[in-house]
Amino acid sequence: MHTITRTPTTDMEVTSIRLERELKDKLKTLSGNQGYQALIRDVLWNYVQQKSGEWKPRFSRDDIRASIAATAQQEERCVLTGQLIQPQQPMLLGLTTTGDMVPLTIESLAG
Repeated sequence: MHTITRTPTTDMEVTSIRLERELKDKLKTLSGNQGYQALIRDVLWNYVQQKSGEWKPRFSRDDIRASIAATAQQEERCVLTGQLIQPQQPMLLGLTTTGDMVPLTIESLAG
């Protein structure tokens, strides 16, 4: 997965957020060496980019090892093109080099 360039933590504003202990523990587990605060920032940036129309791809075609046909059960966004995939629309699930399954449009791997 490509790394998104971010502001150094020394240039960030301190913000307090209350999280359930279980949520914080799960975030710590999921974040690994990245740290849970960096994971929270990534999640928030992804949300802002998707909702604001400023989506930027975080994967390239070289990151996809394999794909399988699927049908979207809810609205998804192709990780390569940013194109929305509507519920019940045919799509692909791509297996990335890091072992993640990501949504893809049928056309995104063509060519």
